[in-house]
Amino acid sequence: MNFPSELKYTKDHEWLLIEGTTGTIGVTDYAQGELGDVIYLDLKDGITVQAHESLGNIEAVKTVSDLYSPVSGTVLEVNSGLNDSPETVNKDPYGAGWLVKISMSNSAEADALMSVEEYKALIGE
Repeated sequence: MNFPSELKYTKDHEWLLIEGTTGTIGVTDYAQGELGDVIYLDLKDGITVQAHESLGNIEAVKTVSDLYSPVSGTVLEVNSGLNDSPETVNKDPYGAGWLVKISMSNSAEADALMSVEEYKALIGE
């Protein structure tokens, strides 16, 4: 499995890429594997969330799962390309399969997220 070292990770298997005050959020390679084939995403654009609040749902063949925001902020963009190709989350979870971009209201919250080493320990990698 692939786990980019520049990302921050959550115990709920989301990742966060920080670029200034904008965060890009997706699900980890481990999470997409556990979910199975992703068939639908219901993500909320323009909403303001606190850290650990739901951004929407990911539906896979096996289950429906909530996507939680690793940080507080306002959703700036939802990856609309996933509407027609939700399987991109399985094929490229760290690239074209990103889910939302968020304007972080408190970037210090990211300090509480896991490093790649901590995340690997969590999943037994």
